[in-house]
Amino acid sequence: MKHLPAYTDLTSRLRFSPEQGRIWRDSERCVLLSNSALVMLRNEIVVQLGLVSARRLFWEIGFAEGARCAVEAKHLRPGSSFLDAFAVGPQAHAVTGFGWTEIETLDTDTENGHFDGRFLVHDSIEAGIHLATDGISTDPVCWLQTGFASGFASTFAGQPIIMREIECKGMGHRACLLHGKPEAEWPSLDDVETAVVQIDSSGLKSQDDQFVAGVSAGFHAVRNLIERTAGTDATLLFLGETGVGKEVFARMAHRLSLRRDAPFVALNCAAIPEGLIEAELFGVAKGAFTGAMTDRQGRFELAHGGTLFLDEISMLSPLAQSKVLRAIQEGEFERVGGTKTIQVNVRLIAASNIDLEAAIAAGTFRPDLYFRLSTLPIWVPPLRERREDIPGLMEHFRAKYTKRHGRTVEGFTARSINALLMHDYPGNVRELERMVERAVLLADETGAIDLRHLFIGSNRALIPSSLTLAQDGRVVGAEPSSEESSGIDQLVGLLRQNGETLSTIEDAIVRASVEAAGGNVALAARELGLTRRQLAYRIEKIRNDRY
Repeated sequence: MKHLPAYTDLTSRLRFSPEQGRIWRDSERCVLLSNSALVMLRNEIVVQLGLVSARRLFWEIGFAEGARCAVEAKHLRPGSSFLDAFAVGPQAHAVTGFGWTEIETLDTDTENGHFDGRFLVHDSIEAGIHLATDGISTDPVCWLQTGFASGFASTFAGQPIIMREIECKGMGHRACLLHGKPEAEWPSLDDVETAVVQIDSSGLKSQDDQFVAGVSAGFHAVRNLIERTAGTDATLLFLGETGVGKEVFARMAHRLSLRRDAPFVALNCAAIPEGLIEAELFGVAKGAFTGAMTDRQGRFELAHGGTLFLDEISMLSPLAQSKVLRAIQEGEFERVGGTKTIQVNVRLIAASNIDLEAAIAAGTFRPDLYFRLSTLPIWVPPLRERREDIPGLMEHFRAKYTKRHGRTVEGFTARSINALLMHDYPGNVRELERMVERAVLLADETGAIDLRHLFIGSNRALIPSSLTLAQDGRVVGAEPSSEESSGIDQLVGLLRQNGETLSTIEDAIVRASVEAAGGNVALAARELGLTRRQLAYRIEKIRNDRY
C-alpha cells in the first residue's frame, strides 16, 4: 500500500487537563484505563454474561465506536482519496492504544458496492489480555477490534461490511488478520454479525415495513429504556423533534412487550379535527347523531388487550385530555352520545414534539395528564446527533424503495454518502427517507445514487456536483458523469479564457454559496461539502485578503 497520511490530524484532537481531571477528544471526554483494569473488566463481563453474550456486547460497543469514527473521518479528511480518508479508522484504532494496523489490500468501487480489504493488526491489546489470562484460544478473541472495523467500514462505505478475524494472535498467529467484504458475499453470518448489522434478530423490523436501526449511543439509550420496560405495562412518553421516528420506537416497544400478539393501534391527534377527536378515540353510540345507525368502536376499544399510541398528544382539546386521563387511570369510558360504561385494558404510549412542561405553563396541557404520561419519558435524539445511524437507514430505505417501485439501483456514490453523512436533517429520519426514495426514482437503472438525485432544488445546483473544495483549498472531486462533463468543460474553458486564478475561483464560489444560503454559513458549508469551521476560515481569509 502507498504511504498513508501522518497521524497529526488525529493526535491534535487530543487535549489533556490534569488540573481538571479531564482528557478530551475534540469535545468528547475520554479516560485512560490500564491494561490490568481492562483484564479485570473483560474477565468479569465474560464470567457474568457468558462467552457468547460477552462477545456480542464487546462487538456491539466496537461497532458503534467504529461507526462514530467513520462519521468523523468524513469531516477530518474531506478532500482526500478514499484510501487516505479510510485510513482514519485504522489510525484512530492505533491512537487509542488497541494496536497498529497495516493495510495489506483495499479494493473498492463504491458505485457498484464492491469492497474487499485485508488488514493486519499488530500487537492487539485484546489478544494480549486473552493470552495472559486464558492462553491460546481455538477461536478469534478480538471482539472489540472486529466490531470497530465492521462499524467503521459499514458506515464509511454506506453498506453493511463484515470484518472477520481469519487469523488472531490470541490463537497463536503472529498478528491478527482481518478480512472485510459486504455481508452478502459471506456464505453465512453468525448471531452477532446478524444482530448488529442487519438489526433484525431483536424484533426491530416488523411485518408492516416499519424499521428502526441504529448503532449510535443515542439509539442504544432509547432502546435500553424500552427493553427495561418490556415486561411491564408502564406508560411511555416519547419526546423529540418531528420525524425522529417516535412512532417506530413505539411499535418497537409494543413488539418487545408482553402484548406483542395483541393489536397496536396508532392515532395522530394532530391529524383529526377537534370536533371529531373524541369520536375517534372513544367511538360513537348508535343514535348519537344523524347517520349513526350502529355503534362504532373508537381507538381505545380497538386497542383492547394491546397498545394504544397517541402521537402529537399535545394537540388534544382540554375536554379530550380529561377523558383520556380517565380512560387510562380507570380503564373505562363512554362512547360519544352513549351512557354505557365500557371497560378496556390498554397500554398507552404517547409522543410529543413540543415541550409539554411549557404547554402546561401556557395553560394548554393538563398537568395531571402529563404526570400520568411521564412515568418514563424517553428523549429521541435528532438524526444530526446520531449520524452513525445514517448508513444503515440509507441502505434500508434504498432496498425498501427499489423493491416498492420496481427499480434496480445498486448503491450510493462516494460523494452522495459524504453528503448524506454531513447533512443536518431538519426533518430527521423522515427527511432522509424521502430523499432516498426520490433518488431511487431519479437514479439511472442499474446505476448508483448520486448528489444530483438527492438534492433536487437545493443550492447545490449553483456548483457542479463533481467539484468540492479540499481542506487545503484545492478544487477536487470524483469522476464526473457523462451528462455533467460538458458543463464542467464549459466552466473550465470560461475560467481559462478570463484568466481566473484558483484563489479567485474559490472566493467567488464561497461568496455565491453564502449569498444563496441567505448568509447561513452552516447551510452554505453543507452545500460545499465542508464543515462550518472550514467555511468560516475561508470567509475570514477572503475578508483579510480584501483589506
